[in-house]
Amino acid sequence: MVQSINLISGKDKQVCSFRKEHVHKITIDTLVIDEKPLTLQIIFDTNIKHIRNHDYTWVEVKKTHAVNWHSPKIIKLENGQIIQANQQTGIWEIDKAQSHILLWHFNPRYSKPLAQYDSNNSKRIVDANSGVSEQATLALLLVKDYAMELSRSKIPFSAITCFTDHCDFDTLNNLIQQREFFKKHHIKLTKGFFLTHYSKHSETASFNQHIEEYKKWLEDGHELAYHALSQSIKPLSDSLQDFQNFNPPLKSIKTYIDHGFQPYNLSQYYNYEQIKSDYAKKLKEAGIYTLWNYVDSGTAVRGVINQLNPNQFTLRTFTKGLENLGWKTEVSMFIKNTIFHYFNNDYSLRLYRYVARYLKTFKRKKSISKHLFFLVNGLKLLRLFIPIGLFWRNRKNNVYPLAKYAPVIFNHELSGKTFTVFQTLEMIDFKLGLCPNNIDLLIKEHGLFIAHTYFSAPMNYHQGKLFGKVGEIDAQVEKNFSYLSQKIKSQAIWNPTLTELIGYLKQFESVKFDCDAEGNLIVLNQDDLITRKVR
Repeated sequence: MVQSINLISGKDKQVCSFRKEHVHKITIDTLVIDEKPLTLQIIFDTNIKHIRNHDYTWVEVKKTHAVNWHSPKIIKLENGQIIQANQQTGIWEIDKAQSHILLWHFNPRYSKPLAQYDSNNSKRIVDANSGVSEQATLALLLVKDYAMELSRSKIPFSAITCFTDHCDFDTLNNLIQQREFFKKHHIKLTKGFFLTHYSKHSETASFNQHIEEYKKWLEDGHELAYHALSQSIKPLSDSLQDFQNFNPPLKSIKTYIDHGFQPYNLSQYYNYEQIKSDYAKKLKEAGIYTLWNYVDSGTAVRGVINQLNPNQFTLRTFTKGLENLGWKTEVSMFIKNTIFHYFNNDYSLRLYRYVARYLKTFKRKKSISKHLFFLVNGLKLLRLFIPIGLFWRNRKNNVYPLAKYAPVIFNHELSGKTFTVFQTLEMIDFKLGLCPNNIDLLIKEHGLFIAHTYFSAPMNYHQGKLFGKVGEIDAQVEKNFSYLSQKIKSQAIWNPTLTELIGYLKQFESVKFDCDAEGNLIVLNQDDLITRKVR
């Protein structure tokens, strides 16, 4: 059945020993797993015919398939034998061109992506630190009658919608309107807030000024998340002192969401010696266990909604989702999406920002040097897009690098303390992103999204906002949320807060499968997880 198992680490390859404990169980040597990429290459004497997909269906191996920890690790060989991993850890990958080979990855590039900014605000993507080395005893279970898959949802095998909202434009008035709107439609979210009032705008909402309103959000079943300690950037010494003196107002707040270029962001803190060594300790003392730092899998439009489906995060799918919006909107959204998700590097982001800043202030008087600066950077930006146009057929279906392995949530260790980092789906346009077809698609695929939203965004250039006009909920957006509400009520969708979702999914880390000598599957450490048989 299994011809060989090779341990691949960088360019080095060596045989990894394995043994049959009995006819139904193949045990692989105990591996030491740390933050370095490691891959097992498992070679079968027959082809892998089907793989259990992220949508809980059998799909034929006709392309490259990647299976993360939150999806079933179950395959079916040409001879009909079903094989299941003994645990959810790592990522399985199968390529149609070599369908007799199963790759079992641990910590491959971009499987746990984090954004980092240096002191000049230059961005780079790094991979999370997995923490101390751990030993993993892996096995392939050749089950007799059935395998077992786990539900990602508390509602058995339903879709999942989780909203996290950035409070950049919140005022007391629109906070009240938002809360009443979500109460009307019975939708829960993780609501970001600024702890103290320090802003260019006097009306900006903050916890210390509007504590009674935020308590009403908690009473309605939402949860709160820090979105920095203040909106605007204070003098550096003041910002660092704010973090050092940080005292949580409530014990229930477990999440911190990066905002702007605050020096105490996860993406920035290591640039400042004053807080660097005690950063993790301070977060834990404040009761913070969950972090987000500017990592999206993509942007929601028609047909782009499920973070578990990498094939939705391509240039072709995004372009198709923009049809009939008008060429100006389509071009501007395509350019931004390509820069932020297809390229996703500091060079392209800087060029884009230079050009966008110039065009935004186009009517203002400018020097010749600024015109030339725009021209040079505009040509450099154009140069990035020329190969996409010339080789569209080959590039249109390339999955964005940060969406390939559908990370969703993962662990990151700082100074010996473990945090959970979550990846989001940017959702700005609620007419496109939450249209009924998208909601139906999410249900059909038993999918999941953790939305990165700005519910109070007032900018005219944002399409599909919650507030079509100041103080007025957009009618079409309300229809979409009403449709979503119906699906939540009918239990086709689970709508947890972020902490509820992470608490449930984290159980996947401890569940184990085993197989007795007769080939009967056994589930260990199941806790509250819901399972069902797969034949």
